[in-house]
Amino acid sequence: MDASETFTLLPLTIDPATKALASSDPSLATDIDDLNKLHRAFLALDTPNQVPPPPAPVNPKRSVQINKLRESGNAAYKKGAFPDAVKMYDFAIRMAAERPMWEASGLVREELANLYNNRAQAWMAQSLWAEGAVDAEVSVEMKRVGNVKGWWRRGQCLKEMGRWEEAGEWVRGGLEFERAGPDKAGVGELEALGREVEKMLESGEV
Repeated sequence: MDASETFTLLPLTIDPATKALASSDPSLATDIDDLNKLHRAFLALDTPNQVPPPPAPVNPKRSVQINKLRESGNAAYKKGAFPDAVKMYDFAIRMAAERPMWEASGLVREELANLYNNRAQAWMAQSLWAEGAVDAEVSVEMKRVGNVKGWWRRGQCLKEMGRWEEAGEWVRGGLEFERAGPDKAGVGELEALGREVEKMLESGEV
């Protein structure tokens, strides 16, 4: 039998009051959670018949709140209150990630790339290199070109953790992307980190 003709009965239940889906199969938990979030977002719409708007318009109130949280995080960072900065970036990341699915994905990726980058810097200021490395990598996944800071910060974190070979590979990858991009600002700093890492690897001291 053709696989496309196979019917699989999934163990699904629906709450008669909220209409939320549930399942006894844990492998379906993530998909069901996403579906329930989408359903709740539809119910919250104030458009005619609760039909989602076109993808171009975005909720200006959410954008304003995200910007305020980011600015608060930046202000806390400048004051040296790094844990407070992390907290503000946390809130902003959560708010950006929870934008409705019909809003422009490019906007979400740009917002998250910047926010994860900022939080990586706040982790690094506390010498929390593993946390900084993770956030910088997420930032780069969201925006590979034109994100020298993200490439540099993860490379620096890997270096500080003594993971020299990974740092070298990471920086080389970053230079390939950034040298091919339209904006070369900051590439020199990434190149300097690359030279430092390569020198240490060639010395055989690691």
